[in-house]
Amino acid sequence: MPTQAIINHAADMDLCPHLKVRRFPVERKEKEPVTWEWVQKFMAHSNPHLGALCCFMFLTGARISEALSVHWEDVDFSEGKVLIRQTKVGSERKAHLPAVLVAALANIESNREPISKVFKYSSLHTARPQWRKVFKRAGIKPLSYHACRHGFATAMLRKGIDPITVAKLGGWKSAQHVFTTYGHAMNDETLTDRIVD
Repeated sequence: MPTQAIINHAADMDLCPHLKVRRFPVERKEKEPVTWEWVQKFMAHSNPHLGALCCFMFLTGARISEALSVHWEDVDFSEGKVLIRQTKVGSERKAHLPAVLVAALANIESNREPISKVFKYSSLHTARPQWRKVFKRAGIKPLSYHACRHGFATAMLRKGIDPITVAKLGGWKSAQHVFTTYGHAMNDETLTDRIVD
């Protein structure tokens, strides 16, 4: 795939002719998203900073790098919004802060200087040891930081929010990417009852 992407990019820049490269079959392993219940257990068994970080990523769809880059000046409690600098796509977006997230952020001990970071961790590596310790204390499945962002998209889709809106709210460029990557089939045959409800 990386080689194919390089060839296509070079062809788009007229550095070589377009080549047809046969794709090899790739087995995609379905990743497990976090759920709101998982987040609540995580928060109950972690320190306020780490619990708020987990909640923040799940309820805003922020990547770990984006969450760790949030400063207090980016948080507007009165409007219930936060400015997220999207590292991967190179733009900014404002995300809504649900009441439970406002409470989690308000419970973080901090000097609240505008230029201070909201979350005390300097990088994803400094948070990782504490992140992993919570799994055992809470009795929950070990999941990655990205599983929070994944959980955001999956939960929104399952609540009936269309992929275009989910992509906009979570900072994805493509609704198709949201749909194919984060859309998971639900294992409940009785869902057909909803058609006539």
